[in-house]
Amino acid sequence: MAFRIVKINSRCKLETRLNYLVCMKDAETKILLDEISILIVESQQVCVTTALISELLNHHIRVIFCDSKHNPSGEIQPYAGSKDSYKKIKKQIEWSQEIKDKVWKGIVQQKIHNQAGLLRKRGKDSSFLDTYEQEVQEGDKENREGLAAKVYFPMLFGPAFDRRDFSCEENVYLDYGYSIILSAVNREIAALGYLPQFGIHHIGESNPFNFGCDLMEPLRPFVDAKALEPDFKKEEFNSQMLDVLSTMVRCGERKMLLDNAIHGFVCSAINAINEERPELLLNVTFADEHL
Repeated sequence: MAFRIVKINSRCKLETRLNYLVCMKDAETKILLDEISILIVESQQVCVTTALISELLNHHIRVIFCDSKHNPSGEIQPYAGSKDSYKKIKKQIEWSQEIKDKVWKGIVQQKIHNQAGLLRKRGKDSSFLDTYEQEVQEGDKENREGLAAKVYFPMLFGPAFDRRDFSCEENVYLDYGYSIILSAVNREIAALGYLPQFGIHHIGESNPFNFGCDLMEPLRPFVDAKALEPDFKKEEFNSQMLDVLSTMVRCGERKMLLDNAIHGFVCSAINAINEERPELLLNVTFADEHL
């Protein structure tokens, strides 16, 4: 599996040659395309050839472009990730509301479970979240996800913290990290031949990644944990947040890198829906959590 995250943050030209990404600046640098999982173009002074873009899509490499403030503004992905995409998309559109609600329940429970786990790791009381996790209904009809967030974020970042405050620097770090997770989830969805636009809970008409937003929810606390690490440096948050995909987590009964766990989790979620067996949804939790 590809393992390199490549970030381009200065003026250069990017092209492809003999299955390599070639970066031409003061000196020429080559990276084998098969080794790349993500390409982040952070500088707006980068020239990218169309031939390279085509090869990046063929290799299912996530390509993220940043705005003038170095925040992710968009990504490119292939139209189809597998030969039977039509069959899979047709089935995706026909997913019943009943099974979507059951799987969404499991997703929300995992998210709250991981939020509670992070609070415990930080020496905080998780009792409210533990209760909310048990109270989640199919489709989360009573919005236990929202209630948990109202308890979780102030306990984690302080009573004055507000996720809606876009001027708050912590929110800048978190949003950057969340965008990296979302991109990773979107790649897996597309590679499996499904539409990231068609979600099971998120239904935003202007959101091209509704399904990705659904499946990334249990993974957000790993970004929160990264932002709270003792050696986290505000001036280097872009590069440090990239490391979140290298976080060691527990996926089911195995420990692995988060980037690998995302593949397993997305596959399990889609299988759970297709087979109408919500118990197939894998649990992705902190690596030091006891089974």
